[in-house]
Amino acid sequence: MRDWTEADEAHIAYGLNSWEPTEGTRAAGKVSVERGGGRRVRFRNGQLEYHNDDLPTVKWTFSDPMGPRTVVGEFTMADVVTIPSHLPIPEVRTYMTTEAVGGVLAPDTPAPTAVDDHGRSAQTFLVDVVVRSGNTERRAVARGQDIYAVTAPLAVEAVHRAGGRILTGQTRTVGVASAGELFDAPGFLRALSPHITLELRS
Repeated sequence: MRDWTEADEAHIAYGLNSWEPTEGTRAAGKVSVERGGGRRVRFRNGQLEYHNDDLPTVKWTFSDPMGPRTVVGEFTMADVVTIPSHLPIPEVRTYMTTEAVGGVLAPDTPAPTAVDDHGRSAQTFLVDVVVRSGNTERRAVARGQDIYAVTAPLAVEAVHRAGGRILTGQTRTVGVASAGELFDAPGFLRALSPHITLELRS
């Protein structure tokens, strides 16, 4: 967003070459389905909607090395709640590669196994965000190896940043807030540079 105070649409596409879910992911997915009564969540026309519509499949052109992939549209991710909580964007759409959807939904997909000295799996990820205002688009791309392996560094960075600010009263907001609302997003992502690469472009 940078200097934009509002935008028309935000599209977040998750490019996982595979998804070998942990037991935690499976448990969280089960709870999510139970809470929603089998319905999915999307954010459009400025509000959250529950729906049972069939999920569309479309093509999404990821950056190299992933390239064009078939993705499942309206695959519910936290972004449909966190982004509209602090940015005035009436349409927030999320996508997930079909390979990843198949892996996370299949009951017999194995748990991730380490392939390097850091304990990371071979799975790679690319998160592609496109924000549109009128005829102008801005894009941010983050990529790395093993999306689970980024979780701990991300949480530690958030605690490091929030802890000091909470203690000194320097937070941007109070109560429940998303990371994007609490922190300078580019700075936060750059702090994760040992674990992800980040690209911002218009």
